[in-house]
Order: sequence, then structure tokens, then C-alpha cells
Amino acid sequence: MDTHADVVVVDYGLGNLRSVTRGLERAGASVTITDDPDRFDDADGVVLPGVGAFREGMENADPYRDALEDVAASDTPLFGICLGMQMLLAESEEAEHAGQGAVEGLGFVPGTNVRFRGDQKVPHMGWNELNVVREHPLVTGVDGGRGGSVDGEHAYFVHSYYAEPADDHAIVADTEYGVTFPAVVANDDGTVFGTQFHPEKSGETGLTILKNFVDLC
Repeated sequence: MDTHADVVVVDYGLGNLRSVTRGLERAGASVTITDDPDRFDDADGVVLPGVGAFREGMENADPYRDALEDVAASDTPLFGICLGMQMLLAESEEAEHAGQGAVEGLGFVPGTNVRFRGDQKVPHMGWNELNVVREHPLVTGVDGGRGGSVDGEHAYFVHSYYAEPADDHAIVADTEYGVTFPAVVANDDGTVFGTQFHPEKSGETGLTILKNFVDLC
């Protein structure tokens, strides 16, 4: 690819922006970190990173809700990472678990985020194998692109909640930690998607994902 994809990383106060930016630049993107929603329009792709709690994430992202809805309605890829992926769903048990009542997610992928139950140590932290359950350019590569499939590869996770989409078709890849849960989700159009793991911390697997994303942009 001769031209760089212009990727915007949303700075809403929660997210490991430096490592995400470095990962995207390694994958060949030209990256702008911005807290200005007007910048989303010109981007070839928008990344919503995130670490921390769902309520805080949604409160911080609320001023960007309209602009993110515009991106979701367009052909521009919107990529949520970790908490950013969970925010693509409609709601999360996390706020209720913390006694904070219901918090409205972005709702681009119908469903809710639930807490790990059972004997698993929480947060789930470490490397897990990705199982691709359906084709999507993020995990299987773009025709003629530089990335490729990550099926059977390992990625790095840190989280206490996981997505439960309303429709199983939203699940692009899953992984196991006591239960089988979605590692990658996408909306019906395939232009809004997210990874529960951190691609920027997942070595070659993560770089493949980021290259796939940049190629998609």
C-alpha cells in the first residue's frame, strides 16, 4: 500500500493511547490522537480504546456519542479495544455490580456485558487462543492485504467482564476462560467491530490484527 490510512484514536480520557498509537503506526497507519469529534469525518478509520470501568467509559464518551453514531452509520471502520469493545454493546452488568444502576452503552452491537462467574480468577489476565468462528477482514485478512488469519494464534487479555451479544452472528472469534466468550465481535454491516483483547500488547498476533484493520481502512 502506497498511501497511509489516516486513523483517528479517540482521546476521551480512558485508554492506553501511546501503545495503541505505536501499534497502529507499526501496522502502517498515519495516526491522529484527538478529543475533537469533528475530526472523525475525515478519518479512514476510528479507534475507540479503553481501560477501566464501563460507567466511567460511557460518561467520558458521552460527548462523542453522536459523532460515533455517524461513524457507525457510515462505511468508515470503527474499532473498539477492550473496554472500547464492551462500550459498543448496549449495557453492562458492571455498573449494576458497582451499585451504579443501568448505564447505556453505544448499542452498535446489541447485547450486554456480563461478569465472569464460577471459580475463575478475576480479572482474567493472560494469553488465550483465538478461535475464528466466521470470516471477517479483521481476523481473516483483507484480499491482497499484509495481514491474514489469526485463527489458533494467542492474544493478551485483561478483563473481568465479557460480551454477550444478543445474536451469536455478532461473534467473529471466541476464546475460553472457564467459559467460551467472544474475543472479537462485529455488527451486521461488519464496519463496527471490537476485540476484547489488547492487540497492541499481543505481539505478532496483535500486529496482524492491526495490519488487517489498516488494510480495511
